[in-house]
Parts: sequence; C-alpha cells; structure tokens
Amino acid sequence: MLSKLLRRLLLVGYAGVWIAAFVISSYLSFSTFVRRGEIPVPDLRGLSVEEAESLLGANGITLRWREGGDRYDPDVPSGGVLDQTPSAGSHIKKGGVVEAVLSRGRQIVEVPDLAGQALQTAQVNLKAAGLSIGWLARVYAENGEAERIVRQSPLPGEIVDHMASVDLFLSLESSSSAFVMPDLVYRSYDRVRGFFESRGFRIGSVKYEPYEGIEPGVVLRQFPLAGHRLVHRDVISLVVASAIDLGSVEG
Repeated sequence: MLSKLLRRLLLVGYAGVWIAAFVISSYLSFSTFVRRGEIPVPDLRGLSVEEAESLLGANGITLRWREGGDRYDPDVPSGGVLDQTPSAGSHIKKGGVVEAVLSRGRQIVEVPDLAGQALQTAQVNLKAAGLSIGWLARVYAENGEAERIVRQSPLPGEIVDHMASVDLFLSLESSSSAFVMPDLVYRSYDRVRGFFESRGFRIGSVKYEPYEGIEPGVVLRQFPLAGHRLVHRDVISLVVASAIDLGSVEG
C-alpha cells in the first residue's frame, strides 16, 4: 500500500516538472515572438542633441523632444538629454520614437545689494531672487542705523547657483552710543521731552493721571527706569500728572 502511494506521488511530481517546463518554454517562445524586430533603448542621458539623434538614427529610431519639458539640472550641461521615455534598457521596435527632455544646465542668479536694508526686507528680496539666508552675524557699526545689513557674502552682483545661501552681517548700535537713563520723576514733562527729542530719542506712550499735591505736567513714572541702559532705538514711556477734576472729587 505504501509503495503504491509513493509511486503515485512520484508520477505527480514528474508530471508537475513537465508542465512547468512547458509553461516556461511557451513564455520564452512568446516573448521572443513579441520582441522580434525590437532593440534595447540606449541610454541618452548627458548626450547632446546631435549625439542622441545619431545614436538612435543608426538603429532606425526617431528622437522627439518633449515640448515645454526642459528643466534645470546642475549635473547635465545645457542642451544635454536629461530624461527619456522609454527608459534606457527597455525594448523598442525599429521605426519607434524616443521622447527626451533637455537640460537647461545650472540655474544661476545674481546676488542683490542688501546694504542698509532691515533683516525682514532682506529676507523678502533674497527669496524673490531665488536665494536664501545663510548664517547671520551681528557687528557693531559706528555709523548708521542699528539692525541694518552692513555687509554680505557673496557680494552684490556675484553670480551664484539658484537657492544658494547669502551670509549677512547685521549692525548693532555702537557701545559708544549707549547712555544711562536719568531719573525723570518730578521733572517737567515739556523739558524732558525737549531734552530727549533734541538728542534723537523717541518719546512713546505718555499717560496722564491726576495726582493730588503734584502740579500738572510733572513726570510721575518712567520706563526705562532710572539707571538702565538706553540707546537711540529704545522708546521712552512716561506717566505725567494731570489737573485734578474738582467736580468729580466733590461728587
């Protein structure tokens, strides 16, 4: 009984091998029939137009350029083949067409002049030019406004790759332009304002509050506080005594 079962299994296995061999043979024969008259597509990447046309023409294949498909590529010179359809290694019949995309080469841009611009303005102008900000350093500037571009690398007018980075130097106000905030409390607001504005400082928020026993127009509080470091870009805020409304007090 066992020997009969083994013989049957061997017969089934033998038949399976023959069937598999037949399927493989049929596939190869069909594939050969289908590919009869076909040739492998050569790799055109990096070739010039003339070289690609000559290579394909020798094999009876026509080259056609994909209209509007050209694009920038730093690795393939301008006018060279960047991409192709069908791809290299696939098969095509003689008389067929290979469609190609040309390279525009490196995309280059001119570095704009950013001198004197605020950082935000410089960022916008760099983006518009197809560039980006590299590292940012702050340096003291003896002359000119603080927080402005005083130097850049690459320099204005240089030609660089698209999306290259530009390093910027942003000005800090010179340490010689820093002052110590004086005590303004109980001083005349008019005199305080005149003093600071004549020296290039800005008076910002001024709030008026009634204060019994203090004449109107006298400074009650200040910011920055007395003794703090003060530079020209700082805004000075004050609270000033106003006249007391006697009607509201009596009521």
